[in-house]
Amino acid sequence: MMDGGVPNIKKWVVLYPVYINSKKTIAEGRRISVEKACENPTCVEIGDCCSHLKLPFAIEIDKAYPRDFMQVGRVRVLLKREDGSLSNPAIRSRKQLMLHVAELVPRHPGRTKKQEPASTSNAATSKSGKGGKKKR
Repeated sequence: MMDGGVPNIKKWVVLYPVYINSKKTIAEGRRISVEKACENPTCVEIGDCCSHLKLPFAIEIDKAYPRDFMQVGRVRVLLKREDGSLSNPAIRSRKQLMLHVAELVPRHPGRTKKQEPASTSNAATSKSGKGGKKKR
């Protein structure tokens, strides 16, 4: 789906995990309220939520968030088709997409089972050496 360039994903909506991360501030790039945001979402989780919402999506692993380029990966989502019709009539805007995805991520099967604890949840790793800088 990604190579070949049949769907022009350049025109798709970009969704960085930072946008819906409750651990980030507005200045760091969060775009929805903390109450509605979810903790440290990953591209894979966002992608799975998009497929659950029946939205075409493409995960771009090689891309990083400009404000925090350690946040690697972003998800392209097709909200409107070429003819202007909505992929999912329930989701009309980027904001609604973010709210829907943020609502679904905590219920993601990977969350309940915790199959990849090291890469995503820095809540667990912050006690070890990695998150030492955050404490002031």
